[in-house]
Amino acid sequence: EVQLVESGGGLVQAGGSLRLSCAASGFTFDDYAIGWFRQAPGKEREGVSCISSSDGSTYYADSVKGRFTISSDNAKNTVYLQMNSLKPEDTAVYYCAASNIDYGLGLEYDYWGQGTQVTVSS
Repeated sequence: EVQLVESGGGLVQAGGSLRLSCAASGFTFDDYAIGWFRQAPGKEREGVSCISSSDGSTYYADSVKGRFTISSDNAKNTVYLQMNSLKPEDTAVYYCAASNIDYGLGLEYDYWGQGTQVTVSS
């Protein structure tokens, strides 16, 4: 059974940092692209960052470039999202997703976690 479990969310003041984790199981981790997505209240889900399964390339939404960093620990089957210089507009539920096709920041991923809440206060 494929499982993606996010953790690390919480409440932080603007300018602060959080590190999200996505622990994966039930599939061959090295063969799958992993993406981070977020959905704020009343808004559509959007891609934040992803890491390619083919060559480890990373991609970021313009809104988070220079502030967020995605990384992968293949030995632990875990992908991280380091979020620095957080802004109130980063407040959302953050999801990780996996697919054996590189969809980049698109929403076509096959498997999704349950999400973790990130709240940034001003």
